Amino acid sequence: MHKRIDAHQHFWKFDPVRDSWIDASMQKIQKDFLPEDLLPLLNENKFSGCVAVQASQSEEETNFLLDLAAKNDFIKGVVGWVDLLDENIADRLATFSTQKKLKGFRHVVQGESDDFMLRNDFRNGISGLKEFDYTYDILVFHRQLPAAINLVNRFPEQAFVLDHIAKPDIKSGAIQLWKENIQELAKAENVMCKISGMVTEANWYSWTADDLKPYLDVIFENFSKENLMFGSDWPVCNLAANYNQVVKTLEEYISQLPTQEQELIWYGNANAFYKLDQ
Repeated sequence: MHKRIDAHQHFWKFDPVRDSWIDASMQKIQKDFLPEDLLPLLNENKFSGCVAVQASQSEEETNFLLDLAAKNDFIKGVVGWVDLLDENIADRLATFSTQKKLKGFRHVVQGESDDFMLRNDFRNGISGLKEFDYTYDILVFHRQLPAAINLVNRFPEQAFVLDHIAKPDIKSGAIQLWKENIQELAKAENVMCKISGMVTEANWYSWTADDLKPYLDVIFENFSKENLMFGSDWPVCNLAANYNQVVKTLEEYISQLPTQEQELIWYGNANAFYKLDQ
């Protein structure tokens, strides 16, 4: 294995008000997580870098991540937040366009209504990304996949990536409706998929690789090997697994694939999608 990129992780200085989504059940992550905490884990698992993804909805968050990236070479790219509903979105994007490590944006759509991505103002925001070569990370619950399918088909020139395989209900074993929507979404040639965030959708305390396998099977049956990338979802993954366990689960699952395909999933696809070497 030559190089690896962790295409999805977070940093934060814990703020109980801003980070109210980190509730009492999540005490393990009610603290600061910064580059010096991640770097040993990347080194241990032979990762050459990572992509830091927004966790709160503010431009301050974007600037915080860009500041960390400026000080830490191993942070190869940032997926930030900008108000995509802002009618002056083009001006905001132009302002950010001088930041080389800013690769794209994300909105926490899982916290919005199921038809949020059908809104005209949101779509106006998405329509502005292509001009600046920005990607968009789709963060949704599985029930919001129909709106995501509609979105990616409306913007065939926009580069999208699905986060956390759309958070299927692994804990209950429900799969059919999610599977049908994944089959449809994967038909869109402008959509990548992050193999990330799975352990926290399973039972935090008793999950096994066998619980994840049916969902991985669906992803690998529908997305091409050129459209898949690994993300740890650290430190959120700590609720259900440590960093090494998350890596090992995917290592074992793809161990039978040709080396070239494994390298795409670990490095090549994320590097190309986010243009990390530019």
